Amino acid sequence: MAEIHENEEAKGESLLEKISGKIHDHYSSSSSDSDNEKISPSDSLKSKVFRLFGRERPVHNVLGGGKPADVFLWRNKKISASVLGVATAVWVLFELLEYHLLTLVCHLLILALAESAEDPQVHIPEEPVLQFASALRIELNRAFAVLRDIASGRDLKKFLSVIAGLWVFSILGSCANFVTLFYIAFVLLHTVPVLYEKYEDRVDSFGEKAIAEIKKQYAVFDAKVLSKIPRGPLKDKKKD
Repeated sequence: MAEIHENEEAKGESLLEKISGKIHDHYSSSSSDSDNEKISPSDSLKSKVFRLFGRERPVHNVLGGGKPADVFLWRNKKISASVLGVATAVWVLFELLEYHLLTLVCHLLILALAESAEDPQVHIPEEPVLQFASALRIELNRAFAVLRDIASGRDLKKFLSVIAGLWVFSILGSCANFVTLFYIAFVLLHTVPVLYEKYEDRVDSFGEKAIAEIKKQYAVFDAKVLSKIPRGPLKDKKKD
């Protein structure tokens, strides 16, 4: 009888151990699932971070990658500083010192004639020139197609945006000449991308708020002004 009683106690203890083990496994699995559920929203939020202009690639890739992007993002500070210094020297030469392009070309030719002992020859590879001409033709045709689409007036928002942009550029053109505008654009290319890359999260957060406010104001403007502008019978003509 004592042996039977001991066997029953052993079976009871083993049964309790199995039950406690299952409860422990269930608890650990549920806790791991809850941890995964806690992590997944943060991951989804990271994947849904707002970026300006719907950008999904790094700034370096947006700028085309390679050496030009390295120069604009100051990957090599000596090269970037040298390029910006040369551009600044050219701007100072033509704008502040009022040195004319024709005078510069003539002086360079005089120096070349005085120092050249041999007959100089210029060799230009044919293939790169043809590739450049083909790429330029494609880009010009694409630009004309975009301008034709904007001029049709089918997208009123885009049409008004282009008109406003051209008006702003006309004001800038009356305040400064082409060389100054080109130099300003060149300096902006060497400062804005690297600053944006450094303070990317802050700028994107501010841009998200600004774009939301612009969309809100545009909706009000559309409801009060644009929706009341009579549209031409373009759809009826297409149907006919």
